[in-house]
Amino acid sequence: MLTVSEEERLAIGPAVRPAWGVAAGVASGVVVLLLAVSGRYGYNVDELYFRLLGERGWEWGYTDQPPLVPALVHATTQVLGDSVQAIRVPAALCAGAVVVLGTLITAELGGPRRAQVLAALGLGSSFLVLSVGHIMVTTTLDMLAWTALLLCVMRALLRGEDKWWLWTGVVLGVALYAKYIVALLPVALLVGLALVGPRTIFRRRGLYAGAALALIIGLPNLIYQATHGFPQLRMAEALGATDGPMNRIIFVPSLVIVLGPVLTVLWVGGMVKLVRDPAWRPVRALAPAFAVGVVLTIYGGGRPDYVGGFLIGSFAAGAVAADRWMARRQQRRLLLYAGMTASAALQVLMALPVLPQTSPFVPLNNISLESVGWPRLAERVHEAYEALPPEERERAVVLARNLGEAGALDRYGQGLPRVYSGHNELHKWGPPPESADVVVAVGIERARLDVGFRSCRVVGRVDNGVGVANAEQGEPVTVCHGRKDSWARLWPAYHHLSG
Repeated sequence: MLTVSEEERLAIGPAVRPAWGVAAGVASGVVVLLLAVSGRYGYNVDELYFRLLGERGWEWGYTDQPPLVPALVHATTQVLGDSVQAIRVPAALCAGAVVVLGTLITAELGGPRRAQVLAALGLGSSFLVLSVGHIMVTTTLDMLAWTALLLCVMRALLRGEDKWWLWTGVVLGVALYAKYIVALLPVALLVGLALVGPRTIFRRRGLYAGAALALIIGLPNLIYQATHGFPQLRMAEALGATDGPMNRIIFVPSLVIVLGPVLTVLWVGGMVKLVRDPAWRPVRALAPAFAVGVVLTIYGGGRPDYVGGFLIGSFAAGAVAADRWMARRQQRRLLLYAGMTASAALQVLMALPVLPQTSPFVPLNNISLESVGWPRLAERVHEAYEALPPEERERAVVLARNLGEAGALDRYGQGLPRVYSGHNELHKWGPPPESADVVVAVGIERARLDVGFRSCRVVGRVDNGVGVANAEQGEPVTVCHGRKDSWARLWPAYHHLSG
């Protein structure tokens, strides 16, 4: 009599030999492309923030995120130099790794070489992979972790080998130091397994050993949250209140944008095949797991890229199905690749800074939109500071409304006094010293400043120089005198949480 694991292995058959050359070739092309455009425009707002956090050394956690990305950004600048190109090297490598892992998932599902080529090219040209590979943000490591977790989970389910549950635990434990949303995958997967099986998995010791391993590795991270009042929950609540309503409206349409319309047809087809194909019965729990992930994300007001990892797995399955569909007629193959080529061109324009900064289409690329004008912002603040009399400059500090402005002033504001901000983690770095009774503020609303100062005057406005209407364009630079109260009493009112 066959054991459960033997039945599962016979049902799916042996995994197809991975097309390593294809995976490495496409991944290398993606990395080269990303590095080639990494210096265009400038730092993304989050990159400036992570650079600023990393300068203070290792922390076990922050108000708005785990510690790994700021630590990685800092380590990169120490090794490769303090530049936007250096910071983005790990991001490009992560994107290449996602392409390789996605190709391996396709092979694990029985996809032959042609299906693996389709998967590699599709992922390598998608908005999802290119966007998180262009900038170094928490989603960059999160997407790599999701893809690695999916590969480990599929091997555990398809091969019946407990060692892959252990590797799942290792990847999950480490990934918790980058972004907590990665926990959505195992939670949703367990629900999916309970709903459609194979429920025999719950009798395997490897599953629980992997869970224990993830808990042990991630324990210091969890201890930080517990000992600091679970700041991530407060942050999630704040994001849900500010961004949640819009995220819920655009969530489903945005799922089409994440991989593009053509690849959306493939991942939807892959999801259907996961449910209907008897050969993939051991991994069909991924379909209801995706539904659970979508529901939980929409309920929490999260972004569609939070479930992007599920799309990678579904697209890998869709590549296998599409390969069989193309094999019947050559015209189908030409049609699919023509559609993918057109989709790739659009995805590149949406994800990468390939257009001039003055192009009217730049506002369509939100990543590029947040990457222009930072040196000019620092120049405006520096001009306002230098215009102060010498005796006032000695008593002055700079206040920034948000983490991007604070990070930009730290990077480009040579000669400025210390910069303070009430945004997220930066609020902990204040308040300013009581000797500071002159303030140069950027982006802070006049009503807030008038509460604490007797006189305030707008001395300039931020101009990014290319006319791009981003969040900083036109923000006031204000000089205030005559503080009305102590900083200890004023500072709490400057605190605010947002993404």
